[in-house]
Amino acid sequence: MSRVKSGEQSGTDSVNSNPASDRASRSNNSRTHASQKFILASASPRRRDLLAQIHLVPDVIIPADIDETPARGELPRPHAFRLASEKCHHVFAGHAQSVVLAADTVVGVGRRILPKTEDEASARQCLEILSGRAHRVYTGICVMSGDMTLSRVVETRLTMKRLSRQEVEDYIKSGEWQGKAGGYGIQGYAGAFISKLNGSYTNVVGLPLFETRHLLMGAGLLGHGPAS
Repeated sequence: MSRVKSGEQSGTDSVNSNPASDRASRSNNSRTHASQKFILASASPRRRDLLAQIHLVPDVIIPADIDETPARGELPRPHAFRLASEKCHHVFAGHAQSVVLAADTVVGVGRRILPKTEDEASARQCLEILSGRAHRVYTGICVMSGDMTLSRVVETRLTMKRLSRQEVEDYIKSGEWQGKAGGYGIQGYAGAFISKLNGSYTNVVGLPLFETRHLLMGAGLLGHGPAS
């Protein structure tokens, strides 16, 4: 994958005031990061599409196979943080020379974590819970590179309109709910159900681009301009 040349980061502060040393340092860093593979620890096509929006294509995709069952009493925000961290560590353990990005998106209603729906019954239940109510979407992000680990959780607040029985059944028939946290995907037909959104839209889709880009910059994978 093509990386941004570190020379494009010339606006950043440098510890070393010697121009020749600065150039050598940037050159060495560029070679180091260019030799690292960028691994996405997720099979989500939505996350791949979102990364493509900032001109990033993973060199390798390695889904992390971990138990995603919430711990007893675990709240939505720490649950998203923990899963993203565990996914990243799981993949990084076998690829320590790479830059690994992992994420996990959780839909919460109060203290309750809604599941990733795998059948019509759970999807219908989620829609009935969300109908006419405010809820929050949390995405935990974790980036590992060398001895560096960068993590954060991004929160978006939303309100879903009150759904009629027909709207619920029509959405169930669409199949768009399959594998979606909270039983809906905002990037599809269910986007018409959201009456209010406060925060990052891409966070609700599955990967908050503003925050993800900054974590990847902190790990040295990206410069300050578009990747090419």
